[in-house]
Amino acid sequence: MSDGTELPAIGQGTWYMGEVPGEAEREADALRLGLDLGMTVIDTAEMYGSGGAERIVGRAIKGRRDDAFLVSKVLPSHAGRSKIIKACEDSLKRLGTEAMDLYLLHWRGRVPLAETVEAMERLKRDGKIKRWGVSNLDTSDMEELINTPNGEECVINQVLYHLGSRGIEYDLLPWQRRADMPIMAYCPLAQGGSLRRELMGHPDVRSVAERLEATPAQVLLAWVIRQGNVLAIPKAASQEHVHENAAAAALHLSDEDAERLEMAFPAPSRKVPLEMV
Repeated sequence: MSDGTELPAIGQGTWYMGEVPGEAEREADALRLGLDLGMTVIDTAEMYGSGGAERIVGRAIKGRRDDAFLVSKVLPSHAGRSKIIKACEDSLKRLGTEAMDLYLLHWRGRVPLAETVEAMERLKRDGKIKRWGVSNLDTSDMEELINTPNGEECVINQVLYHLGSRGIEYDLLPWQRRADMPIMAYCPLAQGGSLRRELMGHPDVRSVAERLEATPAQVLLAWVIRQGNVLAIPKAASQEHVHENAAAAALHLSDEDAERLEMAFPAPSRKVPLEMV
């Protein structure tokens, strides 16, 4: 990151955690295992499970706060100077910590970016967050943000990115490389449904996986992080999937592997709207 902080290329997502009370301990155990395996970035949001996911994260990191790099997100409706302080404090209570490592604007709403930046900087001065970033902002939004007072303090943009969703490669990803700002990729294995099944079952994905003695999911994760400036945050609520995700960080795709995958799922040749789920 721009402040010199080094993070593992694969972290842990928590979308849909904290919604079923009977699953709470299993989900917390999965996050703890991920920490043990070096996936120290845990991403959550006040929106996930109406705070339930943050409570799961708080349970998982209890007694080992220093092992985790905590990321949470504020809803756009709470991103103004009159609401963001309370939203952040509520998230901190649910997480059971005094400060967040990274706080993100979940997506752009009606609150002016300048007002959100001002509030984020206040949270930094107050010691409640260590750094801040954004999520689901496209290139024009990022350009506006950087030209806002203190907007250059933004350290990351979290967006949808996987082999079947490559629209950011047209302009957003190159823009962020030039700005020395990493991408955090959510849903790096796609968000379930037919597209995920298509990716996992595609003959070229499976062929590369067989050559590398890996799973299709590991190949897809390795593709997302292959260039070094993208951090993937797949969700895994089972220990088997946690081990699978962690091992993907050591998987090396050759140029031929990457070319084969990218020919099977080509990037758009023109600007397309930023995809969100």
